[in-house]
This record gives sequence, structure tokens and C-alpha cells, in this order.
Amino acid sequence: MIHHIFIISDGTGRTAERALKAALTQFDDTEVEINIFPDIRTEQHVAEIFSEIQKTKGLMIHTVVSKNLRDIILQQGRLYDIETLDLMGPLLANLSDHFSDLPSEKPGIFYELNKSYFKRIKAVEYAIRHDDGQRIEGLKKAEIVLLGVSRTFKTPISIYLAYKGWMVANIPIIFGIDFPEEVFELPPERVICLTTFPNRLTVLRKIREKHLGGATGEYAKLPYVQKELNYANTIYKKQAKWPILDVTNKPIEEISAEILSILRRKKV
Repeated sequence: MIHHIFIISDGTGRTAERALKAALTQFDDTEVEINIFPDIRTEQHVAEIFSEIQKTKGLMIHTVVSKNLRDIILQQGRLYDIETLDLMGPLLANLSDHFSDLPSEKPGIFYELNKSYFKRIKAVEYAIRHDDGQRIEGLKKAEIVLLGVSRTFKTPISIYLAYKGWMVANIPIIFGIDFPEEVFELPPERVICLTTFPNRLTVLRKIREKHLGGATGEYAKLPYVQKELNYANTIYKKQAKWPILDVTNKPIEEISAEILSILRRKKV
């Protein structure tokens, strides 16, 4: 198996290449293909690179001075679900801490250089606090809002995407309970509607019902499941710009990849 590693640099890329090759000497049995993209200076260049390499899902290493480009690389990595590594970040952070009298030392520099890590922690906390319709008042901060009936994987998808650094909230749709109108006030490109086949959903709910020891009423019965899915569809149709994603028999990774694909098309 060939592992792909890509290097983005606003210079020649030789620094990153040398450091990478030094590290790779510890992996004798691993076949690696290195691709270097030098002299990258614009947002368009970065976007074109990620679009080009999206199918390989390799590791992206970058040595870029521009803060703006560093932010763009981080953003594109999230959109394409490609891991990015700022090769200079940890070194610069530690040097800045050690040489505290240098002009480059300023409050928050460690946070700035390790933004992806702190964003991931913040995103996971947000997903937990806004799971299952909690804290509706905080929806405006969400980058992704998932809608769906019970057992359409809203929570695991939220946590999975949060680990990638996305601020995700999810809203349950329950037949007979009013849907929060605040969702219609959100930018439509942030909202993703989840659906599935009634028969499959019935199976999943029966498993859940058994786990809960029964006594869940109509929850797992096919007529009620169909009724609830129909109710969800009537809500989805109120906003024509909301995409509807079928999650039937799909793993969390595949569903998340489809969500990111939707976001890329909408250029969130």
C-alpha cells in the first residue's frame, strides 16, 4: 500500500521534505509517495490543491508563513477531511515561549499556532452541549445543524464531525412535538436533513427498544415510524434549500463524507 504525503510551501518546500524524509527513515517497510507544491501564495492555489488530492486522503504537511494561508489550509483540510500538519507550529511556539523577550512573543501565540487542536476541543464540547435539541439559543454558532428523527445517527455524526473541528448541533424531529422555528432563521447552507427507509428504521428502533427493556409505546412500530418520517419530510420541504441525505445502511464515516461534500458545493 502506498501512503501519500503532500507538502504545501510558500517557498521551495525543501525544509519540509528534508524533515519528512528524516522521520521516514524510521519506517523502512512503509512505501510513501511525496508530492510537493512550492510557491503557494494564494487562496485559489490552496483550494486547487485540495480539490486535486481529495481522493487520495493522504497527509498534508505545510510550511507557510502567511497566517491567512495557514487558516485557509486548515479550512480546506476540514472540508475535504484531510489531516493537515503545521510542521513549524510547535517549534515556533516553543521558541517563542523560550525567547520571551523577542518581538514575536505576544499573548495567544501558542493558541494561534495550535488553532486546529483547540478548535477540535471546543467543537466537541459544543456538540455535547447542543446534542438532541439542547440549548436552541446557541444554534447561531453552529457550522452544521443536523435534523432527523430518532435513530438516524445524529449524535454519532455530530461527535465524529466535531472531532474534525466542526461546530455541530443536532435537532430531533418527534411526531406530535413542535419543531423549533429558530432553525428556519439559520443560513440554509448550514442545515442537513437526515432520512432513512421505514423498514430499516423500525429494525434499529426495535434494537433500541430491547435495550431499554421495552415499554416504549409506538416508538418501534412500522406505522408510527412511517408517520414520523412523513412528518419530518413535511418540515424539510418548508425550506427548499435544505439538502436531504439518506443514511440507510451507511457507516458514520460515509455519511460524514457526504455532508462535507455538500458543504464544499455550498462553499460554507
